[in-house]
Amino acid sequence: MIPELGHFALCLAAGLALMQCVAPLSGVALRRERWQAMAWPLAVGQVVFTIIAYGALTWSFIHVDFSVRYVATNAHSELPMFYRISAVWGGHEGSLLLWVLMLGAWTLLVAGLNRSLPRDIGASVLGVMGAISFAFLLFTLLTSNPFERLIPAPPEGQDLNPLLQDPGLIIHPPMLYMGYVGFSVAFAFAIAALISGRLDAAWARWTRPWTTLAWSFLTVGILLGSWWAYNELGWGGWWFWDPVENASFMPWLIGTALIHSLAVTEKRGMFKAWTVLLAISAFALSLLGTFLVRSGVLVSVHAFATDPSRGVFVLMIFGFFVGGALLLFAMRANRFQVSQRLTLFSREGLLLLNNVFLSVAALAVLLGTLYPLFIDAMGLGKLSVGPPYFDSVFAPLTLPLVLLVGFAMPVMWKRGDWGRVRRQVMIPLIAAVLVAVLVALFGVRGLGVTGAILLAVWCIVGALAEPLRITLRRSRVKMARGQWGMSLAHVGLGVFVLGVALVNHGSIERDVRLAPGEAAEFSGYSFKFIGVARDEGPNFNADVGTVEISREGRSIATLNPEKRYYRTGGNPMTEAAIDVSPLRDLYVSLGEPVQGGAWILRLYVKPLIRWIWFGALLMAFGGALAATDRRYRLRSRASSAVVDPESVRA
Repeated sequence: MIPELGHFALCLAAGLALMQCVAPLSGVALRRERWQAMAWPLAVGQVVFTIIAYGALTWSFIHVDFSVRYVATNAHSELPMFYRISAVWGGHEGSLLLWVLMLGAWTLLVAGLNRSLPRDIGASVLGVMGAISFAFLLFTLLTSNPFERLIPAPPEGQDLNPLLQDPGLIIHPPMLYMGYVGFSVAFAFAIAALISGRLDAAWARWTRPWTTLAWSFLTVGILLGSWWAYNELGWGGWWFWDPVENASFMPWLIGTALIHSLAVTEKRGMFKAWTVLLAISAFALSLLGTFLVRSGVLVSVHAFATDPSRGVFVLMIFGFFVGGALLLFAMRANRFQVSQRLTLFSREGLLLLNNVFLSVAALAVLLGTLYPLFIDAMGLGKLSVGPPYFDSVFAPLTLPLVLLVGFAMPVMWKRGDWGRVRRQVMIPLIAAVLVAVLVALFGVRGLGVTGAILLAVWCIVGALAEPLRITLRRSRVKMARGQWGMSLAHVGLGVFVLGVALVNHGSIERDVRLAPGEAAEFSGYSFKFIGVARDEGPNFNADVGTVEISREGRSIATLNPEKRYYRTGGNPMTEAAIDVSPLRDLYVSLGEPVQGGAWILRLYVKPLIRWIWFGALLMAFGGALAATDRRYRLRSRASSAVVDPESVRA
């Protein structure tokens, strides 16, 4: 009965989403205010019924109702409760329902927090989001019904994929989806601007906080995915340029460009058409990621489905929304011409360079991701594009971005003052050179790593220069939250680059064969293998190793890596054991047993790897802080006592 209730609620949600699309947009076209006003109650109704459907599916998992096919495929009676709840989005059907639920959450946020928008703009935004919700609800009902019955019900389920039985499943997909789906808000605002012809500073100010918030969620989702892979897969890496990893990274790059382009549109009224194109592209790449994950065109540990018919449906959604948006853009683009002259040495000129580098980087990742699929589809054979391509192409495109951060901060709008900029960049430059020399004295050598460290410190100190200058001078001009958020995000970028540089340069790994009582020594550490014991989990058996780590005779840690064997079958899973510190990770992964009671162990020393995720977390927090800037609250903007120092100087 409960699954049928969930299915019925999903049908009602689809109907209300269709009405949420048709009524407000028709009201805008016909100038019927009553129809426009229907957007809010219809959005609320659609989300309420989506929540009911999601709750019904969760109930089915909690009570392990194996008469529901999706539950029987992704659950087991021995599965721990917290994994039963997160298993709701552990497969294709449930993850799609979570996607729709997240879209509903964004719809409610936009409807609730933007009540001061002009009615036609608000109605257009909610109407577009209703159309997107309807498309994915229809996709769910027609191809991916999570409430499909299985008669007769099997006595036991197939269990959740062992790879997903990790705390990462609980937090990674929701955060990633909030980022993916969040770009639909920027897309909806872009369509509303094209419909109304109102593409001005106010539009940019409405769009910026939503874009920045979506970008922050996506940043957290990507870093959690990296952390999950590092802990779960046992190979000690934090990024592999997997096609599905790339699918989340591309909208992040375009979203970053969009945030900066919106700043120029708001401050100077420039880049209007380009900003709209970026908003469309960010959403388009989110849909592309959905297609890659669910179409079966690629093999990945991240892929949810292998049904080509589902991929065709996603392509139809992609074609309708992206094709329609580009057609509307082509019809309206001539209205957004700007007569202002661009000076390259200005804040907006440097932000233009920022956009160019980010867009080309996203295009390079897109090419490397899709080219093997194109070659395969043309029958020209199998081609693999791996880390060597991405590393060689991506680094030269992104390192100049780090250089630009240090210059862009002190440069004013309209026209920069080279003398002033030169004075303000001296401290970051001196700090960067001193740190690069210092790390070279400690044995870190090489042109690439030295250059990356120099740029990272340059970025960090340059981002902190303005806040420190205002704080030390006790200026009456206070920095707005947007300024603080921007500075913090740029500091995070520098910390991230520093972590990547030192991890890539200083990581040491060894695959060793150790019998109980034997030790391996490298990088100043001694890894002593004590042995392996048998243990039993809630739904698995495990070989648990014990490794004692010491340095110069001083005990540091005792680690217990595992090899788990799930009772429902499948490949054994490796659970790495890690000793964490701010400056390094000691990583031990249990391999396979060999003759004589010995085991193969994989040992890593990872310097500053936590700085990668800490830097990403700083970027996300900076974005979230910027999104809460009171200047984005229209009603309080005039009375706000907080002033953007850059606008004062300009």
